[in-house]
Amino acid sequence: MSPRGHTVFPALALFLALSSTALAGDPVADARETAAVFKKGDPGMEDFFKSAPGYVVFPSVTKGAFLVGGAGGSGILFENGKPVGRTSIGQATIGLQVGGQAYSEIIFFENAAALSDFKKGNFGLAAQVSAVALSAGAAANAKYQSGVAVFTVSKTGLMVEASVGGQWFHYDPLPDCPTPAAPAQLSAAASR
Repeated sequence: MSPRGHTVFPALALFLALSSTALAGDPVADARETAAVFKKGDPGMEDFFKSAPGYVVFPSVTKGAFLVGGAGGSGILFENGKPVGRTSIGQATIGLQVGGQAYSEIIFFENAAALSDFKKGNFGLAAQVSAVALSAGAAANAKYQSGVAVFTVSKTGLMVEASVGGQWFHYDPLPDCPTPAAPAQLSAAASR
């Protein structure tokens, strides 16, 4: 390995590790502020927020690469406009890529089935799914692909490659939000 590789890989690891602590404050407040940035950047986004049964807001996704790359971040899942769970995002890539960036991402679910798959943990973005970069009027031409519409806005950095295909997710419901199996568990616990 070249001397340059010895300095790049530790820097990449540090860059990605910082993404896990990106939400230092109130994660729900951070997600709402990020949603407001998207709405301000393109007022047409309001239609997605109103019509989607659910959406995930990632205030900060950090991506870094030197041939092998990765991305990570934390976010909040909203269902019918209410926060219902925490989620994390991961992505690994191989190929011609170098650099790093931080960006915000929102994933809108087209229907209840796509939202349910996400909440069950059976969800990843297919390779052909691409993100729409936030700009005035971008939402007007955006379409759902494989049950989702994905929007991003760059915060910092520059990457040669910036795809969202291949992202995978982990979901945990908020403590006061029941999961589909929770009502039966709650009623059993209440009967004791």
